This record gives sequence, structure tokens and C-alpha cells, in this order.
Amino acid sequence: MRSKTFVSAILTTLAGVLTLGTAVAQTAQIKIAYVNVQRLLQEAPQAQAASAALEGEFAGRRRELETQQKDLKAREDKLEKDGAVMAENERRTAEKTLRDGQRELARKQNEFLEDLNVRRNEALGQLQRTVVQEIQTYSKSAGYDIVVTDALYASPSLDITTQVLAALQARGKGTAATKP
Repeated sequence: MRSKTFVSAILTTLAGVLTLGTAVAQTAQIKIAYVNVQRLLQEAPQAQAASAALEGEFAGRRRELETQQKDLKAREDKLEKDGAVMAENERRTAEKTLRDGQRELARKQNEFLEDLNVRRNEALGQLQRTVVQEIQTYSKSAGYDIVVTDALYASPSLDITTQVLAALQARGKGTAATKP
């Protein structure tokens, strides 16, 4: 009885070793790659297109704020120059108008920055989804089992960033060609 238990334990151990050996052999065939997502987010044509779209969307408001800021600066300079010769109530009215204008400008600038940040975050989220989708598509078509995006070190031979960037550029040209 004791020998049956001993033989059973040896067979179980042997089966475990064979399973481990098979797993190690399969692991040796895993195809791994590295991709630099930050580079893709900076260099992809979709990133430049998103940036240009944001600039266009907010250019009018930016010019309006700059004009208002110049106007307030001119009023402030005029008040400094002519304030000493103005009547007291006229000077107080000019100072109040200037303060009100400065508050209004600060409020508009804050709204502008909040709106810009919201849209920038939306655009960045969309860009990130596009980049991740392209990484997955390229990786599947190239037969990679694992793609790492954050590594302490990755051999240049594992880096597929350039290939994914080329795919993003091709997709960017295809999208641009289909737009009216």
C-alpha cells in the first residue's frame, strides 16, 4: 500500500514536470513587442489634426480675449496718464469701469480655459482610443502574443512603434482622402 502511494506521488510529480516542460516550450514561442504610446500620441497625423481642429475651434474666442485685454490695457494707461487731471467722480467712475472690465476679462479667460481643457481632454481620449485600436490591429495582423507599452528596457528589435505609426499615417491619409 505504501509503495502504491509512493508510485502515485512519483507519477504525479512526473506529470507535473512534463506539464511544466510543455509550458516552458510553449513560452519560448511567444512573440512579444514593445510600443512607445507617447511617441504615437505626439507624431500621429491624427494628433496634428486634433490640435489644428482645437486651434480653429477656439481661435475666435482667443482673439476676442486678446482684443479685450488690449482695450483694458489702453484704458488703464489712459487712466494713469489722465487720472491726476480728472474730476474726482470721473476718475472713480473710470476706475470702477476698469475694475469691472478686468473682472469680466478674468471670468471670460477662466471660461475659455475650462472649455479648452474639456475639449482637449475629449480630443485626447479619442486619439488614445484610435492609437490603442491601431496597436491592437497591427499586433494581431503581425501575430504578436503580447505588446508592452511601459517597460524599463526594451530591445530596439522588439520596438514596433515605427510600424504602428506608419499604419496610423496610412489611416490618416485614407481618412483625409475620403473627406469632402
